Amino acid sequence: QVQLVESGGGLVQAGGSLRLSCAASGIALRINDMEWYRQAPGKQRELVAVITSGGVTNYVDSVKGRFTISRDNAKNTIYLQMNSLKPEDTAVYFCHAHLISIKSGGTAESWGQGTQVTVSS
Repeated sequence: QVQLVESGGGLVQAGGSLRLSCAASGIALRINDMEWYRQAPGKQRELVAVITSGGVTNYVDSVKGRFTISRDNAKNTIYLQMNSLKPEDTAVYFCHAHLISIKSGGTAESWGQGTQVTVSS
């Protein structure tokens, strides 16, 4: 099994920066694509950024030029560097991993518990 733990959220003023981390632990599954989602109260969960096992990245239009997703495969960790934060970025941010079972070859998914990001005006 794989467990995902996010960290790095907090309260920041508009225009500030935060760096989120998502650390994966476990021995039975291989981690392929990983993603950051966010969800504000009363809104649907939104895909923010994707990074493939090969390091290819994609972003939702609203964060392009401001957010950067990266990964350290040796540490099984992904990061989301968030710059020029806006109040509309306020949400709980979730790490999401796409997995392949080492034992069976089957696919699975894992979600972190989320970390709160609050941007004040």
